[in-house]
Amino acid sequence: MTQARTETLRGSLLMVLAMAAFAFEDMFIKTVARELPVGQVLILFGLGGMAIFAVLARAQGQSLWHPDFCTRPLVLRSLSEVAGRLCYTLAIALTPLSTASAILQATPLVVAAGAVVFFGERVGWRRWLAISLGFAGVLLILRPGIGGFEVASLFAVAGTLGFAGRDLATRAAPRSMTNMQLGLLGFAMLVLAGILALAWTGGASWPSGRAWLHLSLATGIGVLAYNALTGAMRHGEISVVAPFRYTRLIFAMALGILVFGERPDVLTLLGSAVIVISGIFTLIRSSKR
Repeated sequence: MTQARTETLRGSLLMVLAMAAFAFEDMFIKTVARELPVGQVLILFGLGGMAIFAVLARAQGQSLWHPDFCTRPLVLRSLSEVAGRLCYTLAIALTPLSTASAILQATPLVVAAGAVVFFGERVGWRRWLAISLGFAGVLLILRPGIGGFEVASLFAVAGTLGFAGRDLATRAAPRSMTNMQLGLLGFAMLVLAGILALAWTGGASWPSGRAWLHLSLATGIGVLAYNALTGAMRHGEISVVAPFRYTRLIFAMALGILVFGERPDVLTLLGSAVIVISGIFTLIRSSKR
């Protein structure tokens, strides 16, 4: 096996690992959100992630503060992170995990459309068609105007928009910032999102031993997922590695069925398939360009 193929295989495996870890992170957060307010969950989860990234940054001799934290791209990234994390956490707390995860898979499509608006990228008719079909897949899952429509599913849509804004802002972030510093900033925004949510809802209480365990697992797995995702995007061909991000939907649906007893209906499965196919096509076309 050539070096290039080895790197691509490594990147693909890291991407699958990252997506599995993100799915388990969502599962533990959904479980804790049954006991504690969403705002409190975000605060504790964010503080745990900050602590881990701070230790990792200092171990590598990196500063915990970067002067570019206050630049416009990072401020926009932080605001998008707050909106995305808060809304998506509400989505997985209030709606089936499989539904929220399926809608989240539209993030690359929103990023592709946003790149045209904010970065002047050129998109051909094939990619526009794929993006449009992907959004149609989201509508199949949401089913607006039909009896199966869940208003809380709109939190997943808002979360998707927030994460897309974060990804677009990250592209404009200074390259002098390390992954550890970006991770520290991202988890700090979780704390801010949690404070805003808890100030609105109230109801904080001391977590049970089980809740502490699940929060600890979610934090550790979340850091693992972040680092695996970063490693995946740095190894091999992006056009081959990136589509493996959609394995997150498989893991999320499996956990939803096995742990929470969810039963995705035909329209949800069909919409999920449309989003995944559209997203893979868009990623491959983007990489070729």
